[in-house]
Amino acid sequence: YRCSQCGMKFLQSSSFSDHMVTHTGEKPYQCSLCGKVFSINGNITHHLRIHTGETPYQCNQCEKVFSDSSSLKYHTIIHSGETPYQCSQCDKAFSYNQKLTVHMMIH
Repeated sequence: YRCSQCGMKFLQSSSFSDHMVTHTGEKPYQCSLCGKVFSINGNITHHLRIHTGETPYQCNQCEKVFSDSSSLKYHTIIHSGETPYQCSQCDKAFSYNQKLTVHMMIH
């Protein structure tokens, strides 16, 4: 499936349908608890965890829990020791871009 608006390709019709609402601005999914609306069903699923407190993603190194997989992935950088964000002014390196941004204020 190819989007005629932007050219993106999709293997599944459901993914293609979800994508198409980004062009129309349609938001057919509404939270029954607070009324917030979403264009993609997966986004409301994630949003509902705010209300339920559900945290199904757990770090296997420190057992900290998260409501979504992207937050867990972001967190695991702490344990890897990886520091891909290098300061261009000095030798300091950071795990997160935000920490580098704060650090750059001292220069």
